[in-house]
Order: sequence, then structure tokens, then C-alpha cells
Amino acid sequence: MRQVVRIAMVAGEPSGDLLASHLIAALKQHLPDAVFYGIGGPKMDAVGFDSWWPLEKLSVMGYWDALKHYREIAGIRRQLKKRLLDQKPDVFIGIDAPDFNLGLETDLRAAGVRTIHYVSPSIWAWRGGRIKKIARAVDRVLALFPMEPPLYDKERIPVTYVGHPLADMIPMETSRAAVREKLALSRDGPIFAMLPGSRQGELAAMADIFVKTAQIIREQHLPTARFIVPLTTRETRLQFETAIYRQGATDVPFRLLFGHARDALGACDVALVKSGTSTLEAALVKRPMVITYKIARFSYWLMKRMAYLPYVGLPNILAGRFVVPEVLQDQATPENLAAELVKLYEDKDNAEAIQETFTDIHYQLRQNTAEKAAQAVMRCLN
Repeated sequence: MRQVVRIAMVAGEPSGDLLASHLIAALKQHLPDAVFYGIGGPKMDAVGFDSWWPLEKLSVMGYWDALKHYREIAGIRRQLKKRLLDQKPDVFIGIDAPDFNLGLETDLRAAGVRTIHYVSPSIWAWRGGRIKKIARAVDRVLALFPMEPPLYDKERIPVTYVGHPLADMIPMETSRAAVREKLALSRDGPIFAMLPGSRQGELAAMADIFVKTAQIIREQHLPTARFIVPLTTRETRLQFETAIYRQGATDVPFRLLFGHARDALGACDVALVKSGTSTLEAALVKRPMVITYKIARFSYWLMKRMAYLPYVGLPNILAGRFVVPEVLQDQATPENLAAELVKLYEDKDNAEAIQETFTDIHYQLRQNTAEKAAQAVMRCLN
């Protein structure tokens, strides 16, 4: 009788949920009877994953948020480790979430479980010393970005460059007119996409700033401007609606969407995007953007001290230069953000140059990621 392959996974962010769901689907093509379990999100659940805890339990923002939830997260990790050591899966795949997964992977590997870390921690941006910990923790790293494998090769850590699944999913060209028609929007006039984040903590920090930015654009610069805001949950939608009322901006033409971030980006001329995976999505849709965020002061201070690069946004990191502006922390005022967004909207030559750079990035990242990652997992299993 054929033995069932057991694959444990932990994802701690919506972006990890997406990556893992594609990997599970690809692995099922090779291992139709395999079982998948651990910590995951709705996309993983939809392809047959058994979530022992939902990923929201691990989804924290910055050091201060992590400290507030430390006891609960540490308790989950203890229980998870015990269950996994009792059951001994054939392989454990940590999807990003390095602060949670690397320690778990170290313990599992020491107990004889093969371990893979999918998404390299940002050792090229900050905390480069973690590569020693990664070497102890994993049998292989699956890297999303082309600048990562040489760092692991240097330390003789097995690594496979798999590209990024968003580059496979998003077409090379997105017709602005077609998306506007799909959303029943006029083809004319400036449209700004506003992506303030997917978590309630992010909305708490950014919603009022985004609303006020839209107000300033309408009142001081572009009176015909409209704004599309994709939000992931009822809670984040309510937070944004509350910010609209709090700022007295009920006359600003906001179009709130449930999800559909890619449609919002496709329809817009320029986007305002909270730093994170959404900035990569905006780059792959080839839209100019302003990247922003605000986090707890202590978290920001710590990250600045430990950072190696002058930029935080993925599009700029991948290009190796400031392709689009980053307006962060204390500089992230509605006035500054509005000025940068309007400048991007009005500079059509710059928009064309940005599009060319983003097209180059798209080709680099388009690697049939899920299948490449599945093949690497199969080699580890065999």
C-alpha cells in the first residue's frame, strides 16, 4: 500500500497564504494523496489544507505589535512544535514569517524532519546575520528574488530561485480602459488607487492619512479626481468608512471594493500603496506609485538602525534604485503624499520610464513559480 506523504506548513501573512495555496495545488499534481496541515489562511484551506490555527494569529505589524501578542504566539508555537514532533511530517515548509518559522524549523530539523523555507528572509536588506540561523534551520531555501541565491551560495546553503507567483498570475499588459469598463468607471479623468493595507493595525495607522490625502488632491490640485480603495475584510472597510466620516470627506468620490486590488490598480493612473507585497503587485500591473507606511516609533528606529539599503519598497529594491518615491513615517503627511501623487500623475514621460523598468522586473520574476517550487520540494522528499 502506498504511504501517504504528510506535508506540514506554516504561513503567517496573506501573501504567504497565496504562495502556499499555489504550491499545494502544484504538489497535488505530483502527490494526489498527500495531506497538508499546520497554520494557514483561506486560500490554503480552499485547496485542501487543514488549518490547526488561522494565520491571523501570527499576523502582527512591527516589533511593538509582536511584543503585545508574544505570549499567545509563543504558546501556539509550543503546541505546534509538540504536535509536529509527535507526528513527524515528511517535510516541513515554513512560508515566510521567519521570526516564527526559523526557530521551529531548527527544532524540527534537529529531530530529523526535512525543512524548507519558502521566501528568503530579507538578509539583503537588514539583519544579514540571520543567514547563520537559516543554515542551521533549513535543508533548502526557495528564493523569490534574483539577488538572493548568490548570498546563499556563498554560505553553501542549498537554494532554488523560483521567481514570484504574482509575475505568473498578472499579464504583461493590463488595459486601463478595459478595467475601467469592467468597474463601470469613466475612461476619462484622473483615478487614484489607494491601498492602505490588509490588516486592522495598518488601517488604524493609515486610513485617516489616506482619506485626508484624497481630500487635498481634490481640493487643491485635481477637482475631478476619483479614488478606488480595495479593502480585504468587513472590519477594514468599516475602519476606512469611519475615517471618511471622521475627516468630513463624505463628498470625496471614494469607490470602496471588497478585494479586487488588482482591478483597482489596473484602473488607476497612479497608486498610493502601503509598503508590502501590494507594491510588487502595483509594479507588475505597471502603475506608478507612491510607497508609504507608518509604524510604531520604536519599530521604525530599530529597522532604520539595522537596514543596509536606502529603500524599503520591493519595486525599488528589485530595480536597485529609487524608481518610485517612498514617503515614510514622519514624512508621510497627507500634504506630502498628495504632492508626490499629483507630480507622478502629471509627469507622463516619467510614467513611461517607470513602466519600462517594471516590465523588466516582470520578466525577471516570471519563472512558473509554483511548479519550480513543487519540483524542489519533490527533490527534498526523494
